[in-house]
Amino acid sequence: MANFTVSPGVAISEIDNTFLTGQPVQAGAAIIGPTVKGPYEKPTLVTSYSDFQMLFGDSFISGGNAYSYLTSIAAYNYFNYGGSSLLVARVASGSYTPAESTTIQNSFTSASFVLETLSEGIVMNNSGSGVSGSLLLGSKENIRWEITQVNTGSGNFSLVIRRGDDNTNNKIILESWNNVNLDPNSSRYISQVIGDQKLSYDSANVQMALSGSYPNNSKYVRVKAINYPTPNYLNSVGLISNPSFTGSLPVVGSGSLDGAFISASGTVSSSINFYDQIGANTQGLIGSDYDHMIALLGNREAYQFNLLFTPGLLNDTHTAQITNIISNTQNRGDNMFVVDLSSYGSNVSSTITQAQTRDTSYAAAYWPWVRIIDPATGKHAWVPASTVIPGVYAFNDKVSAPWFAPAGINRGGLSTVLQAELKLTQGNRDSLYANNVNPIATLPKQGVVVYGQKTLQKADSALDRVNVRRLMIELKNYIRQIADTVVFEQNTLATRTSFLNRVNPYLEGIQQKQGLYAFKVIMDDSNNGPAVIDQNQLVGQVYVQPTRTAEFISLDFILLPTGAQFPG
Repeated sequence: MANFTVSPGVAISEIDNTFLTGQPVQAGAAIIGPTVKGPYEKPTLVTSYSDFQMLFGDSFISGGNAYSYLTSIAAYNYFNYGGSSLLVARVASGSYTPAESTTIQNSFTSASFVLETLSEGIVMNNSGSGVSGSLLLGSKENIRWEITQVNTGSGNFSLVIRRGDDNTNNKIILESWNNVNLDPNSSRYISQVIGDQKLSYDSANVQMALSGSYPNNSKYVRVKAINYPTPNYLNSVGLISNPSFTGSLPVVGSGSLDGAFISASGTVSSSINFYDQIGANTQGLIGSDYDHMIALLGNREAYQFNLLFTPGLLNDTHTAQITNIISNTQNRGDNMFVVDLSSYGSNVSSTITQAQTRDTSYAAAYWPWVRIIDPATGKHAWVPASTVIPGVYAFNDKVSAPWFAPAGINRGGLSTVLQAELKLTQGNRDSLYANNVNPIATLPKQGVVVYGQKTLQKADSALDRVNVRRLMIELKNYIRQIADTVVFEQNTLATRTSFLNRVNPYLEGIQQKQGLYAFKVIMDDSNNGPAVIDQNQLVGQVYVQPTRTAEFISLDFILLPTGAQFPG
């Protein structure tokens, strides 16, 4: 309403209805499994497959043959079809350690400082001299160091991180750190520039413990130790404060890293089974090797993701781990878990038996196994469905939205799949779908397609469909983010109105994008009376009618005699 002055005139007011509703913080997917290299038991975010390859590798040689972990294949499919970010929790059999450099010598023929690889495992070792300045054990999966310049006048030097498989005439430089020094009082102190922090899993508190003073800026190394620090290398008039400091600086040269090992802890699998051979022994691991990361990713506050994959764990051979994951997923309430039910070679009946052991809307299962071309080795391999389903979800979200069904010809095509383990009949598909298993069908001219979108919930409700469960995850995640900003605010009409003014436009947007038929949000005096306010509570009720998918289409073909009238 206009506010007029005492005397006549024209009142002009400005009303801005163009405020944009903030978008939710987007969370990508998470994956737990073994990798060729990378931080061990330290969940790490990657935003592209090339980023994944750089940090975690892709293929490796075992027994003279090339293999890829299922983790890598799943990551490839996720990013290949438009995935945004992937939280990778590497697991391994035993306890892994990093490699370190003990040969960055100074004039005293001692180690000036020590670097340690962020990646862990014996693949990081590369000692031994080859030809033309190469390393005997150098590979694309590990790294080497080089000191390129040393200035005794300033105390500065330059460090280069190179790929392990290069040589003097063909250097592959990964990182360059110029004008760093050993002076802890300088802004170019090497520990500060490169970083010296280290994360380790704290099993007592189920969290990551952080040591070190400076965040890691390098993607490959951290400074483990400074053996010869040069505090205040230059004095107030620009002269070297201690003549012996010049001998502390590293000398020009290059070298390797070594000392990484695998320390067995508990029962370590004696053989390594890959692809269709996995079972209780899965790629050289056993189920308990996953336990730490399963527990850690149960922390919703520390790790955000909306999808979880564990290619390599099977419900029929890793029951305890699958149970823990589903329990964590339900407690978190903000993500969906894609579970593999049965081993390669299982039939429809045994797969259904496994599905009957689970009852939750926060997990979905797909069957049968599929044959693919391993993107890293080029070999044909049989893999469980959870290695290709990440691509289906990523593509679905890229071209539509989480509340659309990740299934069918439009969004459920598996173009990287050569064939399904079993060409399902209509009867097979009916049996699987009736028992909450999403069939991977082989359709004429369409190829291999995900042809179902049920969750593992047994009761008939809207939440027995993947698109509805993912819609609710999306809504809850965003509205929770809004609610977090209201905690400790005054419980007044203004606060409630502010909340509604942010939630309603968001839900309207979901409705316009075919996620909801209708909705209503109530946060007023009707559910926030004096008794509620006196308990320091603010109550809101969000009513939604999720859209349903057309899964059963009926078409009647009606023959009419000549001259008959068509219905109006």
